[in-house]
Amino acid sequence: MHPHPPNSGDNSANCSSTTPVPIAFQNGWYEDLDNRLNKGGPWDDWNLFNLASQAESATLVTSFEEMLCMKHLQSVTPLPHQTETARKVLFEMRGRAILADEVGLGKTIEAGLILKEYFVRGLVRKALILVPASLVLQWVRELNQKFGIPAVAQKKEHSWHNDVVVASIDTAKRDPHRDILFKNEYDMVIVDEAHKLKNKKTTNYQFMLGLRKKYCLLLTATPVQNDLSELFNLISLLKPGQLGGQNDFASNFVVDKRVPKNEEQLKGALSKIMIRNRRGDGELDFTKRIVKNIHVELSPEEKKLYDGVTSFVKDQYQAAGGDISSMLSLVTLQREVCSSRDAVFVTLVNLSKKLAPDSPLRDKIWELVDIIRTITANSKAEKAMELISGMEDKVIIFTEYRATQEYLLKYLKDRGMIAVPYRGGMNRGKKDWMMDLFRGRAQVMIATEAGGEGINLQFCHHMINFDLPWNPMRVEQRIGRVHRLGQKNDVKIYNLSTKGTIEEHILHLLHEKINMFEMVIGQLDVILERFEKNGALEKNIEKSIYKIILESANEEELASRVESLGQSLNSIQAELTQNEQNQDGESDLKQILGG
Repeated sequence: MHPHPPNSGDNSANCSSTTPVPIAFQNGWYEDLDNRLNKGGPWDDWNLFNLASQAESATLVTSFEEMLCMKHLQSVTPLPHQTETARKVLFEMRGRAILADEVGLGKTIEAGLILKEYFVRGLVRKALILVPASLVLQWVRELNQKFGIPAVAQKKEHSWHNDVVVASIDTAKRDPHRDILFKNEYDMVIVDEAHKLKNKKTTNYQFMLGLRKKYCLLLTATPVQNDLSELFNLISLLKPGQLGGQNDFASNFVVDKRVPKNEEQLKGALSKIMIRNRRGDGELDFTKRIVKNIHVELSPEEKKLYDGVTSFVKDQYQAAGGDISSMLSLVTLQREVCSSRDAVFVTLVNLSKKLAPDSPLRDKIWELVDIIRTITANSKAEKAMELISGMEDKVIIFTEYRATQEYLLKYLKDRGMIAVPYRGGMNRGKKDWMMDLFRGRAQVMIATEAGGEGINLQFCHHMINFDLPWNPMRVEQRIGRVHRLGQKNDVKIYNLSTKGTIEEHILHLLHEKINMFEMVIGQLDVILERFEKNGALEKNIEKSIYKIILESANEEELASRVESLGQSLNSIQAELTQNEQNQDGESDLKQILGG
């Protein structure tokens, strides 16, 4: 029943004529109320009220540890390990952590989740993200498109005044930028490829110490590269004293540079500051790798150049008394001859320039140059062209050498193929331009080793190793640019190797002996670490291969020594597999880092 004003209706006659009429009645307030009630509510439209109620409900926190940002993500669905990592950083590590996932597991997504959560909770307003120059725009795109975070790339001095800035650490640490940043206070600082902060004597490290920051994330797949002091330095940036002082850390946890002690205690301390997810740990959905080894027959002229370079390098090795350290440019020459005549030519010319005019070596160098002049084709390039022509998809070609890259660009262009380069020397804008061209018009990207760091190529699933690095980890890092989370297709890897050269033996070593193309990166780096710790062998796998080439008297001895090297790696792999099965293996650095 609707309310009525007092003294209304039939009772009005009984009232004194002097009784005042209520102001609300005089102004028609009750009539207005009646009208509103008849419309379904006294104050406003029911639909608007319902929307307001839903908005309030959405802001309710049912649990303190609920991830609020999950309702606000735009075009990304985090995987369980990424969500769990973000949760740990927020609720256990208080916003200061090393994210040390293996390559391809999505550290950028984890960092974006953490940053978004702090934004939603109102705990972060001003953030600085420091990354390699080649990754600046990639980070900006990810934060904007996937997380709705209004990040901008630093371009001019005034860019630093934005709330969320992504910049190159090399730019940030220079004046006048450095002084501007030191005057600011940041709610959160994120550093990608943070292993570049490993040495506390560097300007990078000192710059990070000078930044005023409440929360801080350091992202690196390799928290330890050379020795445990690097790990101590990274942790000291986040939580000074977490592992005691430098001397305390060394006496409590270090036997040798890469050999820890008191492993359980160290693991416990690291678990409070570092998270490392590994490919083998969870049910992560990786597509397959399909590997095809393509053996290339050299032309007589190319084989003559290979034999000539090999003989030249061996002669210089013997003249140097077996000292590899003094022969780095000559060892490079031995590797280049399996790639292209152009790469060999550049190195020979540079060697010649360093010699005295009357040096007898100059004549030998120009003999090799004369052989180069007789070579009219590149057997590998012909094979690569044949492969690409049979594909209707995009393909990335990796080479170690700039001269080979330039040759291939011209070779493909002359045959009507659109190809773009990607290399370390390019500035940020040009790298992004090349990547956009590859996504769009170009079928082929030709990348050097330096240019491959940090790029994500999930939209491409064909890859050609035009030449093979002698370090298996470098091969794996190439593959990791394509074979990573987000890749929808099986990745096809084509390894070109020239018959009758060291390259053929290295491919046999990588593929047949340690089966590295099927192995996950976490297994591979443990094998190589064990190999380097074995005092009976060379400390470095690349040096082991150099010595085999330089000291083998003939092809049979070379093959036998490579086989022996492969057996050493294979036995380490078998031992690790057995230890894993028994769950009784010797604790090592990787197990500690894996937590």
